[in-house]
Amino acid sequence: MKKSHIIAIVVVAVAIGAILSTFTESSTYASFKEAANRPEVEYHVVGELNREKDMIYNPQIDANRFSFYLIDREGTEQLVHFRGSKPQDFEKSEQVVITGKMGDDAFIANKILMKCPSKYNDGATEMTEFKAATP
Repeated sequence: MKKSHIIAIVVVAVAIGAILSTFTESSTYASFKEAANRPEVEYHVVGELNREKDMIYNPQIDANRFSFYLIDREGTEQLVHFRGSKPQDFEKSEQVVITGKMGDDAFIANKILMKCPSKYNDGATEMTEFKAATP
């Protein structure tokens, strides 16, 4: 094999790797404190819904705005604004994973992944994903 063919194969492999890396989600798991330190970076935050505080969703005013309080794994509570409708059975979720960036006064989520008890599998859990509405 000629050196030019080997170089061409390497260049094509690097190009394919670069293209594939742009399509994969590059956000990482973090706490609210970490997300606040780098508000320009998108993070996944895992936590539990604070059921003692009100969830705010009024579809008559804005069907694409849902707000709630989440407590991350470190125990930090944060107001979360989701640009989408309130997911069905959100109150029943055992665990919530939100994806987004920290804003000035709240975490702005563009995706919610809920872990809920399944009504079909004898107490087993299932994951349900919700994405933000596109403007």
